[in-house]
Amino acid sequence: MVLLTTLLAPLAILASFSIEEKVKPYMALFLALETGMLGVFLSLDLLLFFVFWELGLVPMFFLIDQWGSKTGERELWGGMKVSARGYASFKFMIYTMAGSLGLLLAIQMLGVVSGTFDMLALFQSWPSLTGSLFGLSIETVKAVAFWAFAIAFAIKVPVWPFHTWLPDAHTEAPTAGSMILAGVLLKLGAYGFLRLVLPLYPEQARQYAGALALLATAAIIFGALSAYGQRDFKRMVAYSSVNHMGIVVLGIAAAAYAAGTESATIALNGAVLQMFNHGISAAAMFFLVGVIYERTHTRDLEDWGGLFPLVPVFGSLLIFSSMSSLGLPGLNSFVSEFLVVRGAWPIFTLFTALSMIGLLFTGAYILKGIAKTLHGPLNEKWKGHISDINRREIIVLAPLVVLMLWLGLWPAWLLNVINQAVVKLFG
Repeated sequence: MVLLTTLLAPLAILASFSIEEKVKPYMALFLALETGMLGVFLSLDLLLFFVFWELGLVPMFFLIDQWGSKTGERELWGGMKVSARGYASFKFMIYTMAGSLGLLLAIQMLGVVSGTFDMLALFQSWPSLTGSLFGLSIETVKAVAFWAFAIAFAIKVPVWPFHTWLPDAHTEAPTAGSMILAGVLLKLGAYGFLRLVLPLYPEQARQYAGALALLATAAIIFGALSAYGQRDFKRMVAYSSVNHMGIVVLGIAAAAYAAGTESATIALNGAVLQMFNHGISAAAMFFLVGVIYERTHTRDLEDWGGLFPLVPVFGSLLIFSSMSSLGLPGLNSFVSEFLVVRGAWPIFTLFTALSMIGLLFTGAYILKGIAKTLHGPLNEKWKGHISDINRREIIVLAPLVVLMLWLGLWPAWLLNVINQAVVKLFG
């Protein structure tokens, strides 16, 4: 996750060449955002983890609110109207803060009861704690704390039905903001499940793993169906994140239910690899949507059509990145999705089988996006008014494209690192 963050942050800044107003505060906020994300991944103190968790929220709020899309309004209750980007940024803030409140209270309780916020010490003492607390059985207290952690991380992933902030935030965010939001910020929730929920609450995680798997399956299916129903290209890619992150959560749920088994290890390896793979694929897709938006000033799929002869390099990169997101064999996402399905199948056979509906519609919405943009009759109004992708934009995409192919053909270089960590933590 540190590798992913330090890869995507410079690329997102390089992709910000269209930002012409208030450039200094924009860059300062981006660096603060990167600091918050890295702090979450590197913290070994639970209170410090929460500080960095919240620190990453503020810069993204301002990035959406100040540099987001300038078109469109949303009507609130009572007929009051606000800008679409203002609505999206506040919705993002409110959802995340609502989840963080329970997380903060649970973290404080753990610190007070255990006498420390050190994660490594808590991993040893908290799961084995017995007796009663606050007049309640310790199991009841642990169950409440488990759900406080789980809901906060589920909102961030996001898992259905906590996902409704995501399409608005993605659609209104600047291109670089969408790249970081999809590439890294969503991974904070999945990382929270892996780093805190599974080690701190092994019994509760096993007890409620079925509920988590159900929500993951719903996210996979509804995310894909929602993406297929969109006309806005950026909103389609946004809903695809709900779909793909559902696969991550399915792998985590399988590992929670059958911790220590071979299938759980395979599913967990696949989930972590999917986090990395989705980060690079989604960042590439959002950047490509931004590239064509800069040239046409529309994201409506019905406004395009037959653009491939006009923008062949852009079209080739869009098809390549779309196939990566789709999970085409030979590209990165296929490996991670296969591992999750292979690991989860013996544990949650029904949920895994149902999630294949989501994979079917993943192919449908990806092909719809390509067909509406690049194929079919040429929309004559773009002839002579649209240019192909330029050199600077190719420089942004090149590392992502290389990684998509490299991880598809030789995933072992990253899987070896992931497997060592998974076995050490959960083996």
